[in-house]
Amino acid sequence: MFYRRLRDLREDMDKSQTQIAEVLKTSRQQYGRWETGAQELPMHHFITLAKYYNVSLDYIAGIIDTPRKLL
Repeated sequence: MFYRRLRDLREDMDKSQTQIAEVLKTSRQQYGRWETGAQELPMHHFITLAKYYNVSLDYIAGIIDTPRKLL
């Protein structure tokens, strides 16, 4: 489920996979594997993306459906 949320967050901000890969200091291909669910996203990248998108980890993980902003 979280991989759909990754794509939705990225698209809502009009960002490319390449741009998000740069934020995570990885390749576009590797980010693409995380976004499609082919590989699991490491926890430190979850944290980086939560800060980048200003949403809680539980939203990115798909535990809740309404985004909560970070304090």
